[in-house]
Amino acid sequence: MSVIELGESIPALTPHATSVSLPEWKDNVEYEEGQERVLSKMTTGYPRFFIHKLIVAFAEDIVKQYGKSEQQAMLFPSCKAARRCVGFIQSKDHSGASEHIQVIDLVLDNSRADSETLKKISPSISAVIFQKELFPLAKQYWQHSGDGVSSRRASFCHTLFQEGIMVERTVLQPISPVSNVFQKPCKGPRRYQRGSIDKTPPKVNKVGVENSENHHDSQPNGATESRESSQFLEERFGRNLDVSFVDNAQSAIRRRIAGSLIGEVDLSAAPSAKMDSNMRGVAGLSEDDVYLYPCGMNSIFNAHRMMLEARGPLKSISFGFPYVDTLKILEKFGPGVVFYGNGESEDLDDLEKRLESGERFLALFCEFPGNPMLKCPDLQRIRKLADKYDFGVVVDETIGNFINVHVLPYADVVVSSLTKIFSGECNVMGGGTILNPRGRYYQALKKIAASDYEDNYWAEDVIFMERNSRHFVSRIERINDNAEAICDILRAHPLVKNLYYPKYNPTRPFYDACRTTKGGYGGLLSFTFHTNAQAVAFFDRIETAKGPSLGTNFTLTSPYVILAHFLELDWAAQFGVPAELIRISVGLEDEDDLKSRFAVALKAAEESQSS
Repeated sequence: MSVIELGESIPALTPHATSVSLPEWKDNVEYEEGQERVLSKMTTGYPRFFIHKLIVAFAEDIVKQYGKSEQQAMLFPSCKAARRCVGFIQSKDHSGASEHIQVIDLVLDNSRADSETLKKISPSISAVIFQKELFPLAKQYWQHSGDGVSSRRASFCHTLFQEGIMVERTVLQPISPVSNVFQKPCKGPRRYQRGSIDKTPPKVNKVGVENSENHHDSQPNGATESRESSQFLEERFGRNLDVSFVDNAQSAIRRRIAGSLIGEVDLSAAPSAKMDSNMRGVAGLSEDDVYLYPCGMNSIFNAHRMMLEARGPLKSISFGFPYVDTLKILEKFGPGVVFYGNGESEDLDDLEKRLESGERFLALFCEFPGNPMLKCPDLQRIRKLADKYDFGVVVDETIGNFINVHVLPYADVVVSSLTKIFSGECNVMGGGTILNPRGRYYQALKKIAASDYEDNYWAEDVIFMERNSRHFVSRIERINDNAEAICDILRAHPLVKNLYYPKYNPTRPFYDACRTTKGGYGGLLSFTFHTNAQAVAFFDRIETAKGPSLGTNFTLTSPYVILAHFLELDWAAQFGVPAELIRISVGLEDEDDLKSRFAVALKAAEESQSS
């Protein structure tokens, strides 16, 4: 395969791609170090770490109209999300700069919109405008919560804003009580309201600022990508696509997540009122128990928020080495977290002693299996403890997925990043949350969702996700097979020190206890060499896409620990997560072709040993 150049999107030439090419080991290191050689070439990046240039361009235009030269803006899909960001910044800021934050709510000017489709989707943007020194705090909220706007929403709404069709909410005439075009205004405290407007264009050379979470943005003034001309959804989705298809597409996605719909669906026909039996192992599950979010981290963020609302301010438990932002959410939003980074049976022994002594917890959060070590928690024992001592269980099934494993019977809430294998195409974000109808907190969580849930999943993203997910079952089956074939090669090679894969981990019994009848062991694996030089040689030579993310239809290789934990490598190492680890997300390629690529890269590792 041809190498995707440093900083280009993965897939190549994809405007809304969810990965970016870092083709050599040193590219990953220098990206984390903030080296200009790498940052200057970044056309895009993983969407929660790198704010898309289309979003940056829109934010700059909003600041030009509503802000001042020393300010920046962060964009959100709703006024509630924007005000959560403001609350986070103010809770962390000790400089006083957060007292000058503005929130500008942009909505459709119905009098100027001549498209019923446009009125139906009612596009909105809420901009948090703040002093530039507050950017690192705003970026933390963006990254951890997943509340930010998608690049497709920003691109579409930017055009409407430029044409004067999207305007600040306060300039509109009062809304008729019978109109449902606009949401109820969120006025908020006085300091959130629009202040004086400085018409002087801001002098901004670069929006990207290194934040405390060790990620960088390269965002020059304005977007390099050409914006689409003014088009409404009928034209952008295709001439024959009616807006009602978006609702049906959402229903199709929710039913797929619920395990009742596989494959193709006619979006022009409304789904039947009654859902077929599901593949989830829990009776009574309905598509109404599935909630969609703009990205996977947003589903975790909101699951935590819902549990806090349902059960009160209790500490959480993070069990097993987690995805980086999951732990950050539990640490920074709420009373805190007890972290069991090893995820061993001894950790459950310690937890049980705490519970026996009277300690109480909100919920236990875990991944099944974990990323990147592919270890599995003992869900059966965790469920028994939760029932006995009254705490929730939230399981992230992104890596396992319900075709391979049934985790819902052991969880109160199941979350997942649809961006990964459910989509596969690496061109759209999405997240899903399932409330277990048999769970102890089901009624309380449903009540909270009824009043608090916001559908912020942008219509275009929904359409892409529905199309991408139609054949996810057959894709998973092939990826399972390919992953096992790669495991066989790595296990047999003398330079491979350790292989991490659910089938070969000591925690396999916990995986098998949840494995479906025809389930495999997934498409994600990690491994280490005996020396760092061997790892670098292998990585630089392997002919696959190389960048962040996983679950893609093509094989994707990453020095995951370098990217996720660069400033905390020693911290990660104490939980058995080595810096030199290579993570492989196996794709749909021909098995023999994949084997030959790995053979060539392993040969390079051998040669590095003798040089």
